Amino acid sequence: MGLGGCIILIAVGAILAFATDWHMNGVNVHLVGVILMIVGLIGVATFSSIARRRRVVVPTSPVIEEERHHHGDGYSDGYGL
Repeated sequence: MGLGGCIILIAVGAILAFATDWHMNGVNVHLVGVILMIVGLIGVATFSSIARRRRVVVPTSPVIEEERHHHGDGYSDGYGL
């Protein structure tokens, strides 16, 4: 279940818990709404922790590596010519 499914669970749960006045025999609709909201919140927390773990950090500036060949004679670096 993705983030959208979790948000839908929270929305449906809130509608059942706060915006309905249905009465069904043997079913507490308000409690079902609260349970759906809790399950949706747990899903959002789980989804966000997994998404945070999968995030790849891309460096903001490119890494430039310079190769320096130093032979030790003092003339190979261009200053002794």
